Amino acid sequence: MSVAVLRFPGSLDHESAARAIQAAGGTASEVWHDDAELPAGTRAVVIPGGFSYGDHLRPGAIASRARAMDDVRRHAARGGLVLGICNGFQVLCEAGLLPGALRPNATLSFVCRQTTLQVTDAESPWTAALPAGARLSIPIKNNSGAWFGDPGTARVALRYVGEDALGSVDAAAGVVDERGTVLGLMPHPEEACDPLLGSTDGLGLFRAAVAA
Repeated sequence: MSVAVLRFPGSLDHESAARAIQAAGGTASEVWHDDAELPAGTRAVVIPGGFSYGDHLRPGAIASRARAMDDVRRHAARGGLVLGICNGFQVLCEAGLLPGALRPNATLSFVCRQTTLQVTDAESPWTAALPAGARLSIPIKNNSGAWFGDPGTARVALRYVGEDALGSVDAAAGVVDERGTVLGLMPHPEEACDPLLGSTDGLGLFRAAVAA
């Protein structure tokens, strides 16, 4: 499976995302923010974490209007898989590909810690390899990760278990679009794919996409 990993000025986690894709059995190709098209044969897109464009205006705002995002929108409209992690989640919300917005954490500070998530929607291709109710140990590291939206209409795919240090509405850690093919989450599954990092729970998301 060919996966395009977008890179913007300020991206930090593109290499970790590529390693996670390869560990799940896929192949990763880096796409620069100014590229006009995704590589031929792209089946999924990953928008990794970081601080694209220095978080000027709002986190993800400028990146959502980058040239490469035009083809990401076309890819998503065709039903292609898209995953936005942390800053990538912010980009997807700013681009209108996911509902809601990400606002500053309830602590008004950068939060970096291990967190426990629960799978609440196992119907998405990104979560299909994980049973509903499964718990995942995945780290978070962000300053503006509190999801704000309407839990009555949004599909919340992952929720925080226990204390939600970010202050998200409905304890939402990740949401999907109506079809379930576009997923955004604030925790970093690409940083939970190696036993040396303390958890391999993040691999399930990437393996599900490769299988799909």
